[in-house]
Amino acid sequence: MNIHEYQGKQLLRQYGVAVSNGIVAFSPEEAVKAAKELGTSVIVVKAQIHAGGRGKAGGVKIAKNLDEVREYAKELLGKVLVTHQTGPEGKEIKRLLIEEGSDIKKEYYVGLVLDRSTSRVTLMGSEEGGMDIEEVAANSPEKLFYEEIDPVVGLTGFQARRMAFNMNIPAKLVNKAAKFMLGLYQVYKEKDASIVEINPLVVTADGDVLALDAKFNFDGNALYRHQDILEMRDYDEEDPKEIEASKYDLSYISLDGNIGCMVNGAGLAMATMDTISYYGGSPANFLDVGGGATAEKVTEAFKIILSDKNVKGIFVNIFGGIMKCDIIAEGVIIAAKELGLVVPLVVRLEGTNVELGKKLLNESGLNIVAADSMADGAQKIVNLVG
Repeated sequence: MNIHEYQGKQLLRQYGVAVSNGIVAFSPEEAVKAAKELGTSVIVVKAQIHAGGRGKAGGVKIAKNLDEVREYAKELLGKVLVTHQTGPEGKEIKRLLIEEGSDIKKEYYVGLVLDRSTSRVTLMGSEEGGMDIEEVAANSPEKLFYEEIDPVVGLTGFQARRMAFNMNIPAKLVNKAAKFMLGLYQVYKEKDASIVEINPLVVTADGDVLALDAKFNFDGNALYRHQDILEMRDYDEEDPKEIEASKYDLSYISLDGNIGCMVNGAGLAMATMDTISYYGGSPANFLDVGGGATAEKVTEAFKIILSDKNVKGIFVNIFGGIMKCDIIAEGVIIAAKELGLVVPLVVRLEGTNVELGKKLLNESGLNIVAADSMADGAQKIVNLVG
């Protein structure tokens, strides 16, 4: 789950991590009121969407007076901002962060992420702040530094100071930077984040070290422990189908293809999408109903797939272990009858109660194409859609 920049800064402030002062606004009038309250000569008007690259796309404006604040707020609110992370469809700006200007001497990058290769949280830092970190990693890898964090000890002061030195933070500010990183790690750990990025972390002319931006992503499996984080969720920023899927504990991600996929198991989902692509098709979604799905859950999954107008065919690929094939079949039959299925449907069942599942489908009266294997099913649905 993602949150907005202003929410991330509120969270950091709770942990004593230095951030620039700002106020969220939902209208030009609120933006002007916030600017008056901040009372600085330079005001930054920032679009709040769940995507990076806002500055490059024109979503960050520098205002020198209240009239400019009002003008920029009117310009941005309601605008669809297209960045390299939103895709061509972009995201509509519905809220702004009105923030005091900072006298920036230097920009840096700091981030925390779970390194899958070591199964440990890793602190990353670079003196090349304000840029896409992927560009730094590709073009100047020697300027990106890493500190692997022992889960028992946590991030140590020594590691934080070493990172600050490696990033070429001025010597007199190393302790401030280290304190910032230690606080950042506390937030990451205690709130079950999966990614935290501060880009840029800035050093100001007054000798402050603070976050000028804040990107948070949280582990969805741990959100039940953090009601305060859940309350920050902005449903306007999410795909309605993914929101509906989360109500039924379904793992669903929208893609831009035209073949809907229903599987059980994330690994099988990835393999199914790869196989469809191999035979020239294009998956419309990733949907994993899990190992303990009920007929109701499968029915809802089917409805969600069919709610995507781009879906021209569906491939159900189930390997029944814990998940029983007859349960999947029942769900498919209920949903297909309720919704009046008109697109091609290919079903491949294997595993627990497979014969009963096939019998149910065969006797359902539905126009279902049976498949003997994943490859066979992928070829059949690609041909039917094509």
